Formats: sequence, structure tokens, C-alpha cells
Amino acid sequence: MSGDCIFCKIAKGEFGTKFIYEDKDLLAFHDINPQAPVHVLIISRNHISRINQLDDSNPDLAGKMILTANKVARNEKISKAGYRLVFNCGPDGGQEVEHIHLHLLGGRQMSWPPG
Repeated sequence: MSGDCIFCKIAKGEFGTKFIYEDKDLLAFHDINPQAPVHVLIISRNHISRINQLDDSNPDLAGKMILTANKVARNEKISKAGYRLVFNCGPDGGQEVEHIHLHLLGGRQMSWPPG
């Protein structure tokens, strides 16, 4: 874990964040700056800066993050109406925290293009 990474600190329990899902690899919690009525972040417990840094040492992580998002969407009651999943990668991709994370957004109609 990176010492100054906010998501690493959250994963270590430094902020008392309420997790709505957790297992040995992942954590999920509500975003403090929601962009939709439901805005959940699914993060890796291990520090990986960006989605493009996944490699042969962690080939299943992105898939597990997506499957977790599907579970959380059902629990948040947005699965039937639909939702959006977003991985941002790097500054041009809109990534604000250098720790791999998946956004689960729902509870309203999403527009396209996103931004």
C-alpha cells in the first residue's frame, strides 16, 4: 500500500469508512462526492495505480470488480433499471485518485456522451 494514497488509507480503516461490500480483494463504499443518486466506488485492497497496470500477476481483478459492482447494484436496488460502470485511467481519462477503482453510478437516467 502507498503511504499517502487516500484509498489505501480507507482500505486500512483510517477514516472509519462504512463499507457496503468487502472481501479479501475488494472494498465498496459510497462516494463522498456523488455524481448520481447511487455512486459507489469499488476499490482494490492492494495498491495498483491504474487499470492499465493490470498484468499477468492479477488477470482476474477487473472481472471481479465488475462482478462485485453487479452484486452491489442489486443490493442498492438499481440493477433492474440499469446503471453505469466506469474505470477512469490517468489524467486525460478523468482519474483523480491514483488507485484502481470502479465507479458504479445509477438511480437516474445517464446521458451520452458522458463528458
